[in-house]
Parts: sequence; structure tokens; C-alpha cells
Amino acid sequence: MDGFGKQSGTTVMVVDDVSTNRFAMGAVLRRAGHDVVPVASAGEALSELDIRLRAGALPDLALVDVGLPDMSGFELCRLVKARPSMAALPVVHFSAMAVDPGDRCRGLDAGADAYLTVPAEPSEIEAVVRAAVRGARRRGAAEVLAHRLTLLSEAIVTVQTARCLGELADAAAAGTARLTGTPAVVFVIGPGGEPHWGSSLRLPRGDGFARPAGTPTALPDTAPQVAAARLITRIAEGRSGRTGVHSTTVPASLWPAGFFRPGVREDARLVLAFTEEGRTSVCVAMPVAPPAVPLPAAPPARRPQTGPPAEPAPAYERLAPQGPHAGVLAEPIPVYIPFATHHPRPGPLAEPLPAHDPLAYRHPLNAVRAAPMPAYDPMPAYDPLAARRPPPALAPAPARADDDLLARLAQATALAAEPLLMYQAERQIALTLQHSFLPQPYRLPALPGVKVVVRYVPASRQAEIGGDFYAALRTREGVLTAVGDVVGHSLDAATVMVEIRHALRAYCVEESDPGALAERLDRMLVHYHPDVTATVCLTLVDPGTGRARIANAGHIPPLVVRDGGGAEYVPVDGPLLGLGLQRPAPTELVLTDADRLLMVTDGLIESRGIDLDVSLKQLRTAAADAPPGVDALCDTLLDQFGRDQEDDIAMLALRLG
Repeated sequence: MDGFGKQSGTTVMVVDDVSTNRFAMGAVLRRAGHDVVPVASAGEALSELDIRLRAGALPDLALVDVGLPDMSGFELCRLVKARPSMAALPVVHFSAMAVDPGDRCRGLDAGADAYLTVPAEPSEIEAVVRAAVRGARRRGAAEVLAHRLTLLSEAIVTVQTARCLGELADAAAAGTARLTGTPAVVFVIGPGGEPHWGSSLRLPRGDGFARPAGTPTALPDTAPQVAAARLITRIAEGRSGRTGVHSTTVPASLWPAGFFRPGVREDARLVLAFTEEGRTSVCVAMPVAPPAVPLPAAPPARRPQTGPPAEPAPAYERLAPQGPHAGVLAEPIPVYIPFATHHPRPGPLAEPLPAHDPLAYRHPLNAVRAAPMPAYDPMPAYDPLAARRPPPALAPAPARADDDLLARLAQATALAAEPLLMYQAERQIALTLQHSFLPQPYRLPALPGVKVVVRYVPASRQAEIGGDFYAALRTREGVLTAVGDVVGHSLDAATVMVEIRHALRAYCVEESDPGALAERLDRMLVHYHPDVTATVCLTLVDPGTGRARIANAGHIPPLVVRDGGGAEYVPVDGPLLGLGLQRPAPTELVLTDADRLLMVTDGLIESRGIDLDVSLKQLRTAAADAPPGVDALCDTLLDQFGRDQEDDIAMLALRLG
């Protein structure tokens, strides 16, 4: 039984320079049901191993004579064990001359698994071979499992660190592809039923899980992924009330054609993870089994021989087992490996291959490195002997061996999706609150003698929601404008923002002075929200005289931009709201018809890794060079600073007239 749980024969390479010894040893092994590959020297053995390594068909064991003509069996064993791609191949030394304990120690120190003294009873030879192969296969199976568990843990770590649903789906799809060796697509169903998806085929090989720029996480209604998502939803409805992880297979006739590979219609295997409410939140989809592609046709079969073979059998040949045709070469049988797309010709001994990947080869000992997720040709090579030969056993579908691992990955993805889905819903509520309480530009109140324009840009879908706000209000003494930001990022910040804005509207009915309003807002926060702070800049402008009074509570100071060129920040500051500290008197200045007053939140200019003073200087320079007009000023600054920002942006500009 091999590392994938498949019952199969055992291939033994017999290395001995004496042809009669090779024949005798081969006869014993063939009677025990093994395939035998006889070779006559150490150099020939290395060449044969290299050919079989490239074909993904290493023997299960090497039976090596100690006294070879070109190098000792000990040295041959050292060379084999020194190559990472062959290190797992079990080696058994045998000898009729080197039988001292010291010789046995040399063999074991060279890396051999056992040492036989010949002549020996056939039962002893068979028992040693069985024990060596059994131990190697168990070690190989343990290595495969350890490797797959490592892949699973890496995938779960990446899934759990995803910052959004797109990253989550990409990470889960990449982890599934590495576990199964097949393309994979992962769906995350959003709160409103919209599907978000990630595909392993979209990932650059070896380059993280970043989604390509401009790729949407939600899908257009015409995309095949939407059809698949609807089918997944119907399947989930039939399992309503269940929890945990469940798997099912969708026949190719019901699954969108070309979903995994262009132009290929194939069955889909689905692993669905259900939330506690019984709603499907995550579905991992992959092809049922990888295609099997045969290697190139083997050399023509040789004529039967009645005596010992004069030369070793080449690669791809198989000796007939015991019976009347014992020792006769059978028809060549191609070796099948999954996802093979090219077949290198056998050549001289190559450099050691990279560290082996147990997912890439047919048997745990056949350590052929395969590129992850290669394309494939669904049409196998033509084999004229196929009609006369029973179909060869294909490598088992990885899905059967990976049921538990895929279930754990799907469950981890569902658990990681829960907070992201909750955050998405919370963000949508916060955005709705902000948009409902912030007046749109076309809904600003009429303000005689002053032209006011505002801009509000919410952060990207991946960023957190903030508490930015603006206001433009008529008072008995003029026009009151305000721009502020509640410190923090959450639904709480958005609700506190609404309270501040409504409190300001109420207070300015009786009081217009910016300093007095800042004091009242400060006391309100200290009383009702002692753990919350906020920034705000308040400006009271008299349209008739141009006189402006400005109070600042920890906010970016307003910028006065002159049409003739030049821009200066108003020297005004003060402590944040919510600290209960004493505040300085408001700053006064006089605006002319050529002046524009600009008030912004830090989301416009704040960037990671850039000092705020540097950003303020850049803003001042850009504002001074902006075209005339308040609309042109806002649009110019948004175009220059407002791209790919991680925080909301609120901006207000006014001028007399």
C-alpha cells in the first residue's frame, strides 16, 4: 500500500555486476510479486535513477551489491542519499564477501536501511525487502502528512490575517490549490447575498495573495461565478438547519463550463462551511480529480529471453511476474503522473533537483518537483497499445486524501469571514448614517453673501469608517462653517459625529461665537462621552464686512488662498474637544473678495510614513497654484491628494460674494 493508500506492486532495482547473481536475485523478487530493474554498475544505477526521477517513477527500493567494479556499494549509497530528491529511497546492501560486523556498520553509516549476507534464504530476502519498503512508505506517508499540515497551517494563518473579503477568498483559494494540486475558487457570500470570490488562477506564482489592481471582489450578474454562487445557494437551502462543514459533488452538466479551466467541462467538488445560523458563508470549489497525462510511449518490447538478461532493462520496461513467462520482458507500460505538461527526455545525470514537494509526484518516494498549478492538455497522448492493455491505475484524486484538511480550511475560512462580514455590515450602517446626516452640496442652505462648496469622499472599501463631518449654518451674526473629525474608526465614531453636528446646530441658534460654541461642545463630550475626543475648526464670517472669527480644537488650521497667488495657514490652535481644558480666544481676520478660505480634515493629506508638517506644506503649495474659484480649488486638491487615501475626506471652501 503506497503513501496515498493505493495497493500496488513494488519495484526493486538490483545492482550487481554479476549477471547470474542479478538473475537469481531477480527471480526471487519476481516470485514474491515485485517488479525488478536489474543494472550492472553504480554508474548505470545512477543514470537509471536519474531517468526514473525525471519520469516520476523511482523504484521503491535499491538492492545494492557492496563490491561493484566502478565504486563500492557504500559510496553509491552515499551519493543516492546525498540527493534530496532520492534521499527517501531505501537501500539494502548485500554481499557474500564483506560479511564482518565492520562491513555492516559501514553500510548502515552510509545510509543503508539493512544489510543482507548472501547466499540467503528467499524468505529472508523477501522479509528484508518488505520491511525496508514498509518503513520507507510509512516515513513517506508521514512526510506527506506533515507537509500537508504545514500547508494547511500556512493557509489558515494567511486567511486569518486577511483584511477584507477579497483577500480572504484569495488566500483560501491559494491554500486549497496547494493542498489539492488543482485549481480552486472560494466564494464568500456577503450580508446581502452578493458573492465575493477568489481564484488560485489569478495569483502570480509565488507572489503573495494581493488581488490585481482594478479586480472587483463582487461579481457582475453575467459572470459564471454568479451562476455558480446561485447554485451553491440552492444546495445550501437543501441543507438548511445544518451546521459545520459538508461536501458534495456537482456534475459537469450543472456546473458552468470552463469554470476552472478554459474550454473544459468537468464535475465540481464543493466543500461548504455553514455558520451557526445555518447560512452558507463560505464555499470551496475545485475539480473532482486532476487529469492524468501519460508520459511518452516507451521503447518497443524486447524479444523473450530464456537465460539471464545480458544487459539491464531500460527505463519504462517491466518484467513479467512468476509463471511460465518468468523473466520475459512484458509490453512497455507508460507511467502516469498528474498535471504533466512536458516530458523531458532522459539525459545524463542532472544536478540535484530542488527540495521535493510531496504534492507534486505520484508516490511519496518519487520526489519529482512539479510547478504549482500548471496548465494541462485534456487530450492524452495517443498510445497504439492502449486497446490491448488494461487501463493503468491513475493516481488517486487528492480530494479523497484531503477531506479532513479541506474541511478544516473551509471551517477556518468561515470563522475568519464572520468578523469581516460583520464589519462590512457595520461599515455600511456607518456610511448610511454619515450620508444621511451630512448635507449634500445641492442641499446646502442658502447663505446670502457667501459661496460655500463642500466635498465628502468616503474611504475605500478596505479602510475603516471614520467620523468626519462638515456644516454650513446661518446665524444671527453671519455664516458659521465647521469641519471636524471624531477620533477613532468605528460605528461609535460615526454616531458621536452625528451628536456633535446636531449639538452644534442647536447651540448656534442662541450663540454664534466660535469660542463659546467650542466650549459647549467640549463640555457635552466630557459629560456624555468621557472616553471620546474630537477635533473641530469653527469659523464665523460676516458677509458684509468680511470679518472672520476662528476657533480651533486640535484640527488642521484653515488655509487662506489668494487668487493672485500665495496661501497661508491661519495661526489658530487649541486643545481637542473632550478634554475639558481651557481654550484660547478665537483668532480674527478680514477676508477680501479675492480670498478663499479652505477647511479640510486630515484624511486629505495624512499618509503613512510622511510627516504631517511636510504634508501641510505640500497642501499649501498645491492650493496656491490651484485655478481661481472655490470649486476648482477643491477639485484640484482632491485630484492631487485624494487618491487611495485610507481615511474619509471632508472639505469646505468659501469666499465672499
